[in-house]
Amino acid sequence: MTKVLGMGNALVDVLAIIEDDSILKRLDLPKGSMQLIDNCKLRIISEEINRFEKNIVSGGSAANTIVGLASLGISTGFLGRIGKDFYGEHFKNDLSKYTVKSHLTEVDEASGVASTFISQDGERTFGTYLGAAALLDAQELNKEDFDGYQYFYIEGYLVQNYDLIKSAIILAKEAGAKIILDLASYNVVESNRDFLLEIIPEYVDIIFANEEEAKSLLDMIAEDAVTALSKVVEVAIVKTGSEGSWIQKGEEKVFVPAHKVTCIDSTGAGDLYASGFIYGLINNLSLPDCGRVGTLLAANVIQNVGAKVNENDWEFLKKEIEMIG
Repeated sequence: MTKVLGMGNALVDVLAIIEDDSILKRLDLPKGSMQLIDNCKLRIISEEINRFEKNIVSGGSAANTIVGLASLGISTGFLGRIGKDFYGEHFKNDLSKYTVKSHLTEVDEASGVASTFISQDGERTFGTYLGAAALLDAQELNKEDFDGYQYFYIEGYLVQNYDLIKSAIILAKEAGAKIILDLASYNVVESNRDFLLEIIPEYVDIIFANEEEAKSLLDMIAEDAVTALSKVVEVAIVKTGSEGSWIQKGEEKVFVPAHKVTCIDSTGAGDLYASGFIYGLINNLSLPDCGRVGTLLAANVIQNVGAKVNENDWEFLKKEIEMIG
């Protein structure tokens, strides 16, 4: 049985739909970005977000992808850190609910919270307080956590911790796993471009990016970027939002159009696309069909608030996937 281990920031998302983007300017949060914030900024943002009707859901990019895979019947695990508090317990219980094997460390620190502002066009902007999630440390990784997994999925938000990323990748490679990296955010790519250009050719087997992240990394448009990336990894995927996604493996390059749906909240679109694509790879689907499964899940999740597919939708989605495969 193929198993997938994810590593990422164990976060709980607090989501609110905003009437206009003026609040983002007041809070100094560039639209569409993920900004790391301290406890002081968290209090300021919390005062603002509490003015809106909000939802609280377990999140974090890698965790969203892993939960998506688990919902499709793939055996999964998640490696991260949480605090011994309400948000930490919420996150841990959510993994258990979806039968994801927990490789969580609990510490005496506030759990990570991502305050998520959803604009009227569906774009999301994050003010992320990492808290306990940021305490994930290279020295505390255990070789045993990686045993038995064939894929190791890393969210790009972690690449700011160079020692952690390198140590985890080496342990995963020693365990025989392929490395999957999702670049996650254009501003994180900008800040860590040299490191990414070092580790991608050396360690990464499969890479996910959107067109903004690809532009930040390679200064190329999406179609050119996917070709450049495919020369140094086994499979490269560059998503172009509402248009679709470019996928390339070796000389095979395909474009998979996106579904034309109304976007309520783009949170989780890339995460669920990755779930579907990896599911396709595990089940030996063609590149176009892997992209179609990813596109199907992404189209579903953006029609609702939050980064998870509604439980009632999975039966329908599984039938749709059977028709693709």
